[in-house]
Amino acid sequence: METAFVYAAFTLLILFPVVRHLHRTRTKEAAAREAAARNGLSSAGPRAQHPHIDISYCIGCGACTEVCPEGDVLAVIGGKAAIVNGPKCIGHGLCAEACPVGAITIVMASPSVSADLPHLSPEQETTIRNLFIVGELGGLALIKNAVNQGRDCVDLISRRLAALGRHPADPAIHDVCIVGAGPGGLSASLRAIERKLSYITLEQDELGGTVAKYPRRKLVMTSPVEFPLHGKFRKLEVSKEELLKFWHGAVSKAGLRVNAGERVLDIQRDEAGIFTVTTTRATYRARAAILALGRRGTPRKLGIPGEELPKVMYSLLEAEAYRDVRILVVGGGDSAVEAAMGLAHQAGNQVVLSYRGDSFNRIKDRNAQRLKAVVAAGRLGIVFNSHPVEITESEVFLEVAGERRKVANDYVWIFAGGTPPTEFLAKIGVRTGAQDVTADGAREARLAGVA
Repeated sequence: METAFVYAAFTLLILFPVVRHLHRTRTKEAAAREAAARNGLSSAGPRAQHPHIDISYCIGCGACTEVCPEGDVLAVIGGKAAIVNGPKCIGHGLCAEACPVGAITIVMASPSVSADLPHLSPEQETTIRNLFIVGELGGLALIKNAVNQGRDCVDLISRRLAALGRHPADPAIHDVCIVGAGPGGLSASLRAIERKLSYITLEQDELGGTVAKYPRRKLVMTSPVEFPLHGKFRKLEVSKEELLKFWHGAVSKAGLRVNAGERVLDIQRDEAGIFTVTTTRATYRARAAILALGRRGTPRKLGIPGEELPKVMYSLLEAEAYRDVRILVVGGGDSAVEAAMGLAHQAGNQVVLSYRGDSFNRIKDRNAQRLKAVVAAGRLGIVFNSHPVEITESEVFLEVAGERRKVANDYVWIFAGGTPPTEFLAKIGVRTGAQDVTADGAREARLAGVA
């Protein structure tokens, strides 16, 4: 009897860690499945560059889930890695590097998923000859990708111009027009200087593009990359401030000129192959064009005094960077409501949501339910039938039912809609959506020539 008790105790001692491990695994799998359902795994996969997992090689070690800086893109389900939050994937590729058995490769999304992405050749050329797209608008996120693509596109343009022979000097026609002064646009511009091409660089906001809108102290994940006129940039993690300082230094050293605050309205190519680029300020002509626009589009502004202040933003990139501050969010759609709730969740924040209507009738039901709970908890205040009329360094003035009300303020987010880049691409004639094999085959044959 005593011997049987010893055997039983010994068996329990061995089995307990196994049972505990299985319980934890099943709990994680259940959470992952819930995340997959919550994020629409069956219908909303990654929209661009993303990991492809070969489950015949995957050993379920979880190394890929641990290195993902987005936190919950990948999970181990049933002993195999799986994508559970595809739309959040930014395609950095760290999961592929971390996989010890090579079960992960980085691929592009399928045409059905990437229906809003432009058709691009391997050289980033659109369906319009000598019009290129670089960076996240073409489906590849990350600074490294944008820098490499911007540099390589200018190299191709330079080779094509050289093959055609030196064209007659015409100061009214630039060799290349570069739209956007983020990482891709700056890389292309610096390469144009290095290749001795005439260029014009246009930016609707400020130098740095989307990176300039990152929260303070935000760490930008990057990797070693060859930057024109500088050489290898080796930092793997860098703050927004450090990165912008580096870019400003590179721009100053190279004598790069950027037309900031100038938005492109239209681009058209004539029969001679020359592009006419129309902006809010002028009209330019160029033999080639590179679009480094990002995917966020052009936000609609309110046109009120003080809207140009640095504290005014039109997209929320990282709510956790803002704490113990006074915030006004303007808008009545899902983006505004979600931003307001995310900011209200951070410690010490005082958040006010201003909406011109008398109720939220355009938001998802789950957002409506969450909003009620957040308001009931006293973490968020809503002012209906209101709109901002003036913004100052420390205050915002709202017009509420015909009366002017002052609100103490540190930051303002405006979600008033805007023009997505897909509309602009359609306007200038760039094809997007599912590939047409016949048309693309003819296009590839045309691109085989130099001219």
